[in-house]
Amino acid sequence: MFFETERRHFFRPLSGKHREVIVACVRALYERLHGPSANYAQNLSRDGLRDLLLPVVREARRLPAPEDDNDGEPALIPEHADDVQGTAAVVRALQRDGWVEAFPDRAGLVTAYRLTRAGKLFAEAFWSVERRSSRTRQRNVRSCRNALDATLRNLDAHDLVDAWDYAEKVISDLSEGVDYFQELVRRLMLEASQTPWEGFMEFLDRFEKEFKKQLTADSVERHRQAIREAIVQLHALDPVRRDLLENRLNDVARWAMQERSGGSTLDWMLFRIEDMVEAACNSRHPELIKAMSVYMQRAAAIVQQALLLGGGRGRRAWSDAIGRVADAGQAQQALLLRLGQAMAPAEVRLLDPSAFRLRGPSQRRRALAVTARPRVSRDARLAAAMQRAEADAFALPNDDVLRRVGAALAARREPLRLSQLPAASAADLLANMQLVEAIRSGRGHGMRATRLAARMENDYYSGADYRIALNASDASDAQDEVNEGEKQP
Repeated sequence: MFFETERRHFFRPLSGKHREVIVACVRALYERLHGPSANYAQNLSRDGLRDLLLPVVREARRLPAPEDDNDGEPALIPEHADDVQGTAAVVRALQRDGWVEAFPDRAGLVTAYRLTRAGKLFAEAFWSVERRSSRTRQRNVRSCRNALDATLRNLDAHDLVDAWDYAEKVISDLSEGVDYFQELVRRLMLEASQTPWEGFMEFLDRFEKEFKKQLTADSVERHRQAIREAIVQLHALDPVRRDLLENRLNDVARWAMQERSGGSTLDWMLFRIEDMVEAACNSRHPELIKAMSVYMQRAAAIVQQALLLGGGRGRRAWSDAIGRVADAGQAQQALLLRLGQAMAPAEVRLLDPSAFRLRGPSQRRRALAVTARPRVSRDARLAAAMQRAEADAFALPNDDVLRRVGAALAARREPLRLSQLPAASAADLLANMQLVEAIRSGRGHGMRATRLAARMENDYYSGADYRIALNASDASDAQDEVNEGEKQP
């Protein structure tokens, strides 16, 4: 799409000799048109565009330009052009290649300029890279929890969509923190010869303002259980409130009906929110802590090395003084006098010899070298086979569980309770315990599980009872299949 009609050469300004000038101008345009201090009451005229880009071009042209590697194409700005001519050349290039477009300003009866849709998307990326983020970190986790609580209170689909949006940004927030610490580590390795005081002080300031709350009050782990409980309560809504929220959600989030897997948009969206929060807790949050720990270790090592080098200068001063005395020749006596006057105020303290203790010889650990390939005994193979068999014995496919219950529902022609399912064998018991999870996994084959107020008690486990039913269309299809099967001999 970027290389057709008016965007055939969309990236050409970014591949030439003056690409830094172009990027600076695009960033300034986005700041003026769509930034926090943008003036939406007045469109950007040609004179305003020239006045905006002229100081940017003047400042960017002072920087050393990279070598011209655009295969002999003419430079965007002529070699001997002044700043005004360079600004005009930049405006022509941006308008020609699809970054800026002109439109009539009916209020001022002049021609105004704005970024195209594609130009705005890429200009926002350039602007975001150079701009410090001002939003509060990890607010998305608390906002996700608050939006789910609001959904429970008000049954508003907009709150649930907001919770989905916040949950999507949880991982991006944590990833931003991981990238920040990895960039600090790379900067430490590049500037290892210098003490990284500026970067370390910047990290301490940012840690006090952002990361401290992120790891304590606004931690993902802290809100994880509350989000789980809110999702469970939304799953257990009564049928009337559930249908109402489902219909509102289908009207508000039509895109979810195309992306979902299963028959219920509400269940699919709740499962996806839970999966994203769990992924943030299990993967990105530990990575953030690990990246912060690695940076602290590297920074502490470099700072300690700098302090040791600074402390060693005093010891080297004695060696330098001895060397100067040895090379002084006839001026040796005068030099010794000056050194004596300098050392006269010094106070010498000796350590008590009784405070020293000799350490015992450390025992060396012998490395265990394995030269022969270990042989697996029959008992070990048997134990491994038993473990696999035990693991497979408790694993039932969801499709088999749903197919079995679906046939029972079609034969009964009415809903049934979870407590009414037979539990004559261990396989039946495991299938009953797995049924609700299988229905809510998105492959429920048209079945719906509704939590009841009554509880079920048997000899094996106790818990909430559920009402299992088929949707109207799926129930009619299943009944037709049963009737067809009865007609066959």
